[in-house]
Amino acid sequence: MKNKPSVWKDQVALVTGGSSGIGLAIARLLAQQGAHVWLVARRKEILETALKEVEAARLDSGGKEHRSQRCGIFPADVSDAAQAAAAVEHVTAQAGVPNLLVNAAGITHPGYVQELSLEVFRAMMDVNYFGTVYITKAALPAMLKRGSGHIINISSMGGVIGAFGYSAYGASKFAVRGFSDVLRSELKSLGLRVSIVFPSDTDTPQLAYEEPFKPPETKALAGKVKVMSPEAVAKTTLQQAARGRYIILPGLENNLFYWLNGHLGNLVYPVMDWMIARARKQK
Repeated sequence: MKNKPSVWKDQVALVTGGSSGIGLAIARLLAQQGAHVWLVARRKEILETALKEVEAARLDSGGKEHRSQRCGIFPADVSDAAQAAAAVEHVTAQAGVPNLLVNAAGITHPGYVQELSLEVFRAMMDVNYFGTVYITKAALPAMLKRGSGHIINISSMGGVIGAFGYSAYGASKFAVRGFSDVLRSELKSLGLRVSIVFPSDTDTPQLAYEEPFKPPETKALAGKVKVMSPEAVAKTTLQQAARGRYIILPGLENNLFYWLNGHLGNLVYPVMDWMIARARKQK
């Protein structure tokens, strides 16, 4: 039986944070499914390496059929509104108005709240939240004029319930969640779809970066969580987004935790307090 064509085939996709981690995994999978993929991230040399992976995925999956796919890069810091707008303008000029915008750019830096500098709090909001806002605002006018498009925002399970040690990061991911909720409400009747993804710990360069900064309690709690692969997160994200899902929860544990948090409400907090107290005793 012939496989059904992907809904992403021939779509123009702009992926921020596309040089590594979840962003790159989504970009590779989009390329495998026939999309025209454009990567945005800060460092040009890493983007160029990522582009080779995306192009290889395109050729591996489609052969001659997909050789017409156009893929490219644009170095930009999405926490700068002007650079975010320039990225959208470049992709639009080269490939057309994006059909899909994936906001995967993100950074993290854990630590005790009293020890984190104000600069860390600002950086989390600048990249994770305002980076999402800036690129979305830049892409929206043309998408609205056309009357179609899909925006996927990558939040975190740290944007569902505050996790110990992530006061700066968690706040920024809660902000992405709030922004996405309003986007979904406002854009649905205008022909645009919105999805928000809540991954748990994922095996990315950011996860490796944060390890030395985690408080002992955070490490103890993290040890209870199964680390997902970027590819697994990407697969779930694109499958469920293609079905029009708004809330996307990669992994069985995430689905269970989200359900418990929604249905048990305040009971989650005593459980968290108990786990933290145990971790402190071990420390």
